[in-house]
Amino acid sequence: MGVPKGKTSKANKRMNRAARYTLGAPAFSECPQCHELKQPHHACPKCGYYNGQPIVLKKEKAE
Repeated sequence: MGVPKGKTSKANKRMNRAARYTLGAPAFSECPQCHELKQPHHACPKCGYYNGQPIVLKKEKAE
């Protein structure tokens, strides 16, 4: 069993612990309808489709 050669300082100990709690980049997938990037298991913010069905109705801009 390995034995440490010396005491780990408070700064190094806290730095090692903090490295475990960093956030990763969010995952993205391609929308099959409009081919924009969207989060998995969410409705597409561009076209409003989820699982091949329109969920969020987008309003057209009035001219």
